[in-house]
Amino acid sequence: MMEARFDIWSWTVLVGLLFLIGRALWVYLPRQYGVSTKPARPRWIRRAMELARVRPGETVYDLGAGDGRALVIAAREFKARAVGIEIEPLHCLVAWLRALLGGVIGRVSIRRRSLLYADLSDADVVFLYLSPDLVEKLRPQFELHLRPGTRIVSLSFPFEGWQPADMDIGHLIFLYEMPPQPGSLETFLRQSLT
Repeated sequence: MMEARFDIWSWTVLVGLLFLIGRALWVYLPRQYGVSTKPARPRWIRRAMELARVRPGETVYDLGAGDGRALVIAAREFKARAVGIEIEPLHCLVAWLRALLGGVIGRVSIRRRSLLYADLSDADVVFLYLSPDLVEKLRPQFELHLRPGTRIVSLSFPFEGWQPADMDIGHLIFLYEMPPQPGSLETFLRQSLT
C-alpha cells in the first residue's frame, strides 16, 4: 500500500496556489467593476473626512470599501457610523477583521453588494475612491436618492457638470453637497480665486 505524503514541496505548491487565487480575488475581481485596487492613504482619508465635516453619530458610506481602512478611520477618529459597500468577498472579510481589530466593529457594518445598487438613503456622507467611469455611473443614483445636505467626498476624480462645494487641491479631494450645484471645477476655482 502506497502511503500519501505531503512533503515541503507539496505545501509550497499549495500555498503558492492559494496566494495566486487570493491575489486574483483581491486585484482582478475589483478591476472588473472599475474599482481602484490601490487603497487610499490614511492621511487622504482623514483629510477627506475633515473636508466633509464628518460629525459624531453621522452615517458615512464608503462605496467600494476594499480593506475597510476608511470605515475604521470614520468610526474611530470621527465617531461616525460607517457602512462599507463592497462586492468582493475577500475584501469584505478583511474589512470586517480590520474593524474588529480596530475596536470599532460596533459602529461599522460591511454589506456585500454592488455599489451601483446600494441603498444610500440614510447617508450623511458618501466617500468615494473610484474610477471616473464609476463616478459618472453613480451620478443619477445620487441625484435621485440622496437627501438634501448629504455630502459626497471623492478622491482624485470630480463629477463632470457639478461644481464642488469645497476642494483640497493638494490631495485632489472634491466635496459636493446635495443637491449639486451645476458648474465645473473651473467655475469653482475661478470663484475661489476672486
